[in-house]
This record gives sequence, structure tokens and C-alpha cells, in this order.
Amino acid sequence: MNEPPIDPTARRAIRSFVMRAGRMTAGQTRALTDLWPRYGVDFSDAPLDLPALFGRDAPRTLEIGFGNGEHLAKLAAAHPERDYLGIEVHRPGVGHLLMLAQGANLSNLRVSEHDAVEVLRQQVPPAALDEVLVLFPDPWHKKRHHKRRLIQLPFIELLATRLRPGGVLRLATDWEEYALQMLDVLRAAPLLFDNLSPGGDWMPRPEERAPTRFEKRGARLGHGVWDLAFRRLPE
Repeated sequence: MNEPPIDPTARRAIRSFVMRAGRMTAGQTRALTDLWPRYGVDFSDAPLDLPALFGRDAPRTLEIGFGNGEHLAKLAAAHPERDYLGIEVHRPGVGHLLMLAQGANLSNLRVSEHDAVEVLRQQVPPAALDEVLVLFPDPWHKKRHHKRRLIQLPFIELLATRLRPGGVLRLATDWEEYALQMLDVLRAAPLLFDNLSPGGDWMPRPEERAPTRFEKRGARLGHGVWDLAFRRLPE
């Protein structure tokens, strides 16, 4: 499949996130210094050799925007037969995940602190992923900010090139309007993805998903949660 026609200059002008400094604990700061050589993946324009990065060739899951990393760390601990790559731009969350990885002695986890679109375009080889997780991305709930939302057709087309045929894209949000947009976007790519929902819309909440901070906040506010899962179709 050819690369999707995304203008990199235009795409970088409107990001799906804003950089927030956040409060770094002493432990997170030390983790970013001491543990990055073990778990960190520096950004570059060169494609990653993922088997060399993990020291083996195993099924691979990518989580985009892992927050404080608790869900990703639990997945990596529960599934040592899989390899996990997490991408997050907010340093406190990255530092927290590094601490969790060290505490559980996780050998199947690597972390990138960079823009996910650039990592996917430049570093992740085609058809290298078996699963992609995008859980509770920023909903940018004001209409004038909808252009910043991550789940849009050009991004889905890019993801499709990085998932192997049969690989699964899993999405979740606690904003119903964004959930409907996600569903519409995936329905606009019927040659790329097949909805795994028997009803053609939502999936049950995965039992093994640890509630994220954003999911817990949404529950406190009385929000519902909408899960989607789509399988990458063959070329």
C-alpha cells in the first residue's frame, strides 16, 4: 500500500496535543535520566529494527498516548510473550512508566517521548505492528478544536500501513460525539479496516484493560465509555 497523502508541513501545523510541562517528581526525573538508556527509544528519521530493539521477533502492540503508563505496564507484565511500544509526549507520564517498568523488571517494553505521527511515519516500518491502542485521546470537545483530534482519516490511513493484515486497532473514548466521529472515520475506510463489532458499532469493554486516569475521571463525571475494534484487512 502506498503512503497516505499527508502533507507533513500542514500536519505539523495542527497537532493533536499541546505540550504541558506538568509537575515532575524526583523519582520521575531520576527515571528519565537513569532508565532511558534501558527503555527509551530516541527519535530519528531512520526506521527502527524492532527485532533488534526487543532482542526477539514477537507480536507487537503500540499504545499511543499512554498517560501515566499504568495500563501499558500491566499489559506488558501480563503478556510476556508480546512486545510493547508506548508513545507519550508528557514527561511526567513517561517518567512514571519508566519507574513501573523497572519495578516489574519488564524486558518487553520500550518507550518513545515524541509525536506519534512522526514516530509512525519515520520509525515504525510498514506492517510491523500486530495491535495499536488509542485509549481516551484528547477529545478537543470545542467544535473549533475538532481539527486537532487525532482520529481522522489521514491518520487512520497511516496506521493501516503500519499494521499487518489481521492486526487490530482498538479505540476508546468517554466523549460520545467523538466516539461517533471515530466510527464515521473508520467506516470511511472500508477497504482498510473491518469492524469487529457484531452490530457494526461498539465493542464490550475489554476485561483486561486497567481503568486509565481519564477513564476514571469520565466515570466520576457520569460519562459513558465507547470502545471500538477494527481488523486490518489484507491488501
